[in-house]
Amino acid sequence: MKILLFVVCLFTMSPLAVADLPTTASTPGSEVYFISPKAGAVVGREFTVRFGLRGMGVAPAGIAAENTGHHHLIIDASLPDLNLPVPMDDKHKHFGKGQTETVLKLSPGKHTLQLLLADSNHIPHRPAVYSKKITIIVK
Repeated sequence: MKILLFVVCLFTMSPLAVADLPTTASTPGSEVYFISPKAGAVVGREFTVRFGLRGMGVAPAGIAAENTGHHHLIIDASLPDLNLPVPMDDKHKHFGKGQTETVLKLSPGKHTLQLLLADSNHIPHRPAVYSKKITIIVK
């Protein structure tokens, strides 16, 4: 509940207050990537996505531990504003319990996927740690 209240308050802040949001440093050379599926993969309507992370660890949202964050999966969208908490909607899936995989159900066709690591408050690290955007085909 604290995290939700925090996020709601952020979206009602003035631009100056947003500039004062706390930031968390990423570990130099850290990387987030897709274990599966790979770019160009053809998958069924329901498929498993596995997240990889090098150079940092995974911790649940709300747990501020050095050199950690939690995953966000961006579906058919561009990276969000990296100065704000990651949005909570159908295109931005949060894995705040520290999950490193999920099962997705997508409509047939071409889709893009991208991973973004964020800190305990859902704010991307500095510098941001995100994967290359991949395209998959859902049959």
